Amino acid sequence: MTEAPDSPAVATDASSTRTGMSRDVGRRLPQPVRAALQWMLLRGLRAPRLPHAPTWTEGRLGVGSMTPFQVCGARGQQLAAWVALPQTAYAAQPVPVVVAVHGWGANGSTLAPMVEPLVRAGIAVVLFDAANHGDSSAEAFSSLPRFAEDLAAVRNALRDHPALDTGRIALLGHSVGAAAVLLHTARNGGVRAVVSLSAFAHPREVMERWLQEHHIPRRWIGAAILEQVQEVIGERFDHIAPEHQLAHIPCPVLLVHGKQDQTVPLSDAHRLQSLLRCGELLVVGGDHDLRASLAPHADQLVRFFNTHLKAIA
Repeated sequence: MTEAPDSPAVATDASSTRTGMSRDVGRRLPQPVRAALQWMLLRGLRAPRLPHAPTWTEGRLGVGSMTPFQVCGARGQQLAAWVALPQTAYAAQPVPVVVAVHGWGANGSTLAPMVEPLVRAGIAVVLFDAANHGDSSAEAFSSLPRFAEDLAAVRNALRDHPALDTGRIALLGHSVGAAAVLLHTARNGGVRAVVSLSAFAHPREVMERWLQEHHIPRRWIGAAILEQVQEVIGERFDHIAPEHQLAHIPCPVLLVHGKQDQTVPLSDAHRLQSLLRCGELLVVGGDHDLRASLAPHADQLVRFFNTHLKAIA
């Protein structure tokens, strides 16, 4: 296992070599070809929009409904968001909060099964739809960095909520949402605990698996696609890879991964576990979508959040 770099912006020697090769290939492409490739990538980087069930926020908690609110981000994105408060929450006694980030092509409601157990434990929960997802506004494309920017916008908006103690905040994310949570925490700090569901170790490997599935040769065409994706999203893969963030996250991190995950192999979770400064790995039965698989472990996740959110800093 390659040791984590000193900075999230520093890549390993092997990945630096691959990056240099793909940059050279991208520069050699004629401009019309690069423009066509960018157009196709923008279409491919638009996640499918999963609609919410009409009454998903009503009466499902047994502890009250979720309250909607809107967030405006730095890119001008309008984000749909919801907060669920424990009955004990009020301005004179604000409560800790967990902000949850869904995965690619999903929406905030896919993480709703965690709301009731957390609210019953006295912890508020905030769900939101990332841009291009659910009820949030449309943009040209979605990306891991934009998921992280959306999370930052929501977190900033919560500072004005009188019943929330934003000094006691934890994050939960699934898949791309998990990678965004790790990126946000490494770059911004101020987080008490993180639960990462089905996170991948490196986005380059995710893209390389996609190339293989679509029978796109890695040399030339595949390298040009990888380079163009990084130009479009405005970040190098090495700079945003979860495995390069963990050295910069001092708070406890609970990695949760499905034993039968066919989208992100379990070996990615073991790689991330080896890089944790503080935390552990929980392997559960199930595939990449852990909604059903988490039910038997909900109490364990609640205890993890409780331990780190209710302690006095």
